[in-house]
Amino acid sequence: MLDPKMLREKADVLRRNVVLRKATVDIDHLLVLDERRLALTRTLEELRRERNEVAEMMKMVSVEERPALIARGKRLKEALGAQEEEYAAVQDEWRGLFTRLPNLTHPNTPEGDSDRENQEVRCVGEIRPLPFTPRSHVELAQRHDLIDFVRGAKVSGAKFYFLKGKLALLEQALITYALDMIHREGYEVLTTPDVAKEAVLVGKGFLPRGPEKQVYYVEEQDLALVGTSEITVLGYHMDEVLAAEELPKRYVAFSHCFRTEAGAYGRESYGLYRVHQFSKVEMFAFVEPEQSEAVHLEFLRLQELFWKSLEIPYRVVDCCTGDLGGSDYRRYDIEAWMWGKNEGKGGWGEVTSTSNCIDYQARGLQIKYEAKEGSKDYVHTLNGTVVATPRALLAILENYQQDDGTILIPEVLKRYCGFEKIG
Repeated sequence: MLDPKMLREKADVLRRNVVLRKATVDIDHLLVLDERRLALTRTLEELRRERNEVAEMMKMVSVEERPALIARGKRLKEALGAQEEEYAAVQDEWRGLFTRLPNLTHPNTPEGDSDRENQEVRCVGEIRPLPFTPRSHVELAQRHDLIDFVRGAKVSGAKFYFLKGKLALLEQALITYALDMIHREGYEVLTTPDVAKEAVLVGKGFLPRGPEKQVYYVEEQDLALVGTSEITVLGYHMDEVLAAEELPKRYVAFSHCFRTEAGAYGRESYGLYRVHQFSKVEMFAFVEPEQSEAVHLEFLRLQELFWKSLEIPYRVVDCCTGDLGGSDYRRYDIEAWMWGKNEGKGGWGEVTSTSNCIDYQARGLQIKYEAKEGSKDYVHTLNGTVVATPRALLAILENYQQDDGTILIPEVLKRYCGFEKIG
């Protein structure tokens, strides 16, 4: 959530930002609602002051004077009820629109409408042409009986799956390796709940019930399955004031993730690339404002360290305005090379992202820090995926495949999974 003062003081900045971020919020209508909300607040304060004044006068007046005061009190009660009802309606509409305002945008973020206009920062690793026709991970999985999409769909529906045999073990190796690597960097390890209250999702910047909602709800409960542990780790310190000397607070969390992928039709979704459930290891940090840009680069460095160690070609892109999520101030993605894209010609596919959300999420969930002199301000929050296992498995299968159909295991994972190849 943005600072409401910005709406009154920098409406033009928000108008431009809404256009750049492809949001659909009518700033002029929001300003009208905001003025009405503030006017109603002043009216309610005056009516409550007058009601309290009447209550005090009732203690001091004579019996003869009481009927007039009682009648006045009744009129005030009716007026308060009507004004409170109107205020609640205006406040609900205002909040519904205000929470749809995207975060501010870093001045160096490239402008653009979609991920096609993301700017490449660097490309790491050599894409070596294979001396045979590349197979997609779906073909390789069928050959070695590693994934069962048919039974996954039978049990749970389309885009659910069973991982089998050595691929299931390789997934656990990726998780353990990722946690081990980031823990050695001094991050506190968490395993998080797989559900969160809607207020936490909204504070994160999700619009859970929007037309492209990504959330599975738990029926008749104020709970949803999380699409990322970013949600639960963010909520870990909601409504808290952290001491400045504790910051930065760095976590690395494991969770299962669930996404409906509503509105995703037409996007590339072959095999494991876009699924409804997956496992993920995620970094998260709560920092002072002046620390956030440095920690953002730290997250990117650790992500690159992970993907370099797998020896899979990747590139880093600076995400453009039209590709940023609602809570992102700035985001970098890492895209790995995948041979199964573009009908076997290969292409880049997103495998991680890292976002600096500045104080946007902290405002929504009231997470502050207290400086030594006693002043309080909102923390900045950052997140960064170390590994989302389906796309990492996809990239390993496709980049480590051999002419005979076997798949080698990246050197760094061998001691975690206990075997050197599949097939």
